[in-house]
Amino acid sequence: MNRGLIEACVDSYASAVAAVRGGADRLELCGHLAIGGVTPSPVVFRQIRRDCDVRINVLIRPRFGDFLYSDIELEEMRGEIEMFRELGADGVVIGALTPEGALDVTRLRQLLDCAGGMEATLHRAFDMTRDPFAALEEAAALGFRTILTSGQAAGAVQGMELLARLHSRAAGRLDVMAGCGVKSGNIQALHDGTGIRVFHTSAKQVVESGMIYRRTSVSMGLPSLSEYELWQTDEEEFRRCAQLVHTL
Repeated sequence: MNRGLIEACVDSYASAVAAVRGGADRLELCGHLAIGGVTPSPVVFRQIRRDCDVRINVLIRPRFGDFLYSDIELEEMRGEIEMFRELGADGVVIGALTPEGALDVTRLRQLLDCAGGMEATLHRAFDMTRDPFAALEEAAALGFRTILTSGQAAGAVQGMELLARLHSRAAGRLDVMAGCGVKSGNIQALHDGTGIRVFHTSAKQVVESGMIYRRTSVSMGLPSLSEYELWQTDEEEFRRCAQLVHTL
């Protein structure tokens, strides 16, 4: 890779447009970032594909929670991959684990077969594996192009030591992409400490709801989140991140 790459994690049309304007090289499109991301709406994908001239990789994750999937969930994921491939997605972002905390190579191979020649990223299921170095070798053998990881820590800054070792072990066979808590204020330090030049960020800002009448005693979902705040990509913060990454 001749220069750094920055991927925007987005879950709406508004965030995708802001990220592209800010200099995103690639989008990871998902739904519902507040719960860690799930498979997005095909309608939103079509809107973004129509209006944004940038590569789009789609997260395939049927639900919130662990990465131990049943046969019926695997069928759902295969169907979603086929659908997004037909809609024109450039890649998929997937992951699956065994009960013992290893990559589920059998299920992942089935998902990759559905993806055909699409680019494939192993998502942060990697951060839940028992042995990250064994998982890296399995991912490389399966043909993944990228591993998204925080270095098995609460954030990429905290996981710098493992990120550096993973980047060294990958040796150019695939990209180790640092994600979780990445922002303009720590990208240079992350690069200096790990050698990584591929970054993933939502550049999130909290936007106040336009609602005038508010019933704050009722929650429609996670009680820790306000019903009157929206998460969106901050175009200026993303631009600062992109400018830093593109100079690495």
